Amino acid sequence: MLIILSDNLQIVLEDTEPIHRKRHHVIINAKMKILICGGGNGAHCFTALASACQNVEVNVLTIYKDEAERWTDALKSSELIVSISKPDGSVTETHSKPSLVTKDPQVAVDGVHIIFIVVPAYVHQFYLQVLSPYIKPNTLIVGLPGHAGFELQCLHMLHRESRKCAIVGFESLPWACRIIEYGKRVQLLGFKDILHASFLLGANCNLQFPAIETIQSILGPIPSIKVAANVLAVALMTGSIMHPPIMYGKWKNWDKTPLDVKPLFYQGVDEEQANIATSLSDEVVKTAKQIQEMCPDLDMSDVVHLSDWFKAHYQDGIADNSSLMMSMRTNRAYEGLVHPMKALDNGYVPDFAYRYTTEDVPFGLVVLKGLAVIAGVATPTMDKIIQWAQSIIGKEYIIGTDLVGKDVKFSRAPQSFGLNTLEQVQDFISSHIC
Repeated sequence: MLIILSDNLQIVLEDTEPIHRKRHHVIINAKMKILICGGGNGAHCFTALASACQNVEVNVLTIYKDEAERWTDALKSSELIVSISKPDGSVTETHSKPSLVTKDPQVAVDGVHIIFIVVPAYVHQFYLQVLSPYIKPNTLIVGLPGHAGFELQCLHMLHRESRKCAIVGFESLPWACRIIEYGKRVQLLGFKDILHASFLLGANCNLQFPAIETIQSILGPIPSIKVAANVLAVALMTGSIMHPPIMYGKWKNWDKTPLDVKPLFYQGVDEEQANIATSLSDEVVKTAKQIQEMCPDLDMSDVVHLSDWFKAHYQDGIADNSSLMMSMRTNRAYEGLVHPMKALDNGYVPDFAYRYTTEDVPFGLVVLKGLAVIAGVATPTMDKIIQWAQSIIGKEYIIGTDLVGKDVKFSRAPQSFGLNTLEQVQDFISSHIC
């Protein structure tokens, strides 16, 4: 079935697929210019895929050290190659090149329709700061992923300009991927089947293209994007709660002895780690249900337990979904992924400065804790993980079980924006986009 969305875009729905895996293929008939921010695994993978799309021009902005120069130099002698692992074990390759890789935000954002921010959440603020003077009205800003609180941070930093823009925040990355050779080759290990997103449209924003369908066309048919009912539902989804419980379960009793090999991350999950993740997910689901009870107009049904999330997002990739532990251990997309480690002369030690703690706690669990406080839900498992994590990264978010630590203001919890009730959160969002 063909639907004409505008003079520039068409969408084809392939009705032979089941509804949960229906393909949406958008034909872009006019040049679409996008900006991808970042220089890591996700940015490499997305740049390779997007640059291969017909009628899509890709600029890349990376402001970290000399990444822009390194990437530019690499592309002088080679295209960017993404190796895509398929469910049947086969591997395909896509070769492409972005139009530009730069560290200059003014040059990077010139003429773009969509800005994709593909960096860890703790860097979002810096990219928004350097880009905000140059963002034109009717621009779509996408957090890929957004992580919990992304939309609140965008609204806070863009102020009144939020009314002239649209914001999309994804719950997680669409793929598991890793750089093989910087600027030249990236490996795509597996796709999620479904990806949830928030969508906010400013009252004075006049997008010239359908936001979600266009993003879908650039990402490709998988994962299928599902727009969540509201921002809070996306914030409470599981992208931020997978890594911390595994890290906590693995390292909370570590005796500081270096390991001979890097331990497997998901494939090495044991019953204790899975039980911790289960308890954490129970608290998040309870928070979502309580929020909907407090405000029936807020549909929180998209917030599901972590075990159900795995079954929905990796339908074809999990060999044994009989339990959360086995779903993690037998997920093809996670094959070979190891704990973040640092090499020493006598072995390996955990890298607690990695994003699994420095990102997923202040821009994940602390945000969820803030929502749980607003909802009046006790979170003993979440509290234990935050207490452990803040001790190893030198931060203070909770004191006892209270979200009153000195570093809350640097997180994206609603309380960091002065929002302490559900009504205040809703008013904050509506006042910035209306």
